[in-house]
Amino acid sequence: MKYDFKFGWWERTYYPELIRGFYITSRHFFVNLAKWMTGKNGAYTYQYPEEKRPISPNFRGKHYLVLKDDNSPQCVACYMCQTNCPAQCIDIVAGEDESRPEEKYPVAFKIDIGRCIFCGFCVEACPKDAIRMSYDYHIADYNTTDLVYDREKLLHWVETDLDKEQPLL
Repeated sequence: MKYDFKFGWWERTYYPELIRGFYITSRHFFVNLAKWMTGKNGAYTYQYPEEKRPISPNFRGKHYLVLKDDNSPQCVACYMCQTNCPAQCIDIVAGEDESRPEEKYPVAFKIDIGRCIFCGFCVEACPKDAIRMSYDYHIADYNTTDLVYDREKLLHWVETDLDKEQPLL
């Protein structure tokens, strides 16, 4: 299908669109400036350390492993989370429990947070509800080797103020 519409010389210069873009940008600038000067803060910026943005109940932050009542990991090393992880950032080494030979436990459990995409598939795949995600979003680090969370770091998770404010799912 051929269109017979031709742009005129004025449209071919792109000036109408440039003028329209400047108009929209300047309108937003002056409207927000007027709101700021009158005290009706129209900005959508949170002043981070003082103001904390509300976190969605669907937010997925740091991982942690749940402990049983006897302080042993609830994980039975079934490899479901490792198999279901699209980023392949979970590594589990299983061992057999001498007291209960029918049950396994994770000898080593590592999650590379630097590779993790925080999809939550590992939490959904776990049949024992042994792995969860907190509301803590302070994950940045200076060294990438510190972003590999081992079994001890995942088991001895410290509840932060963010988790206390939000209900854990």
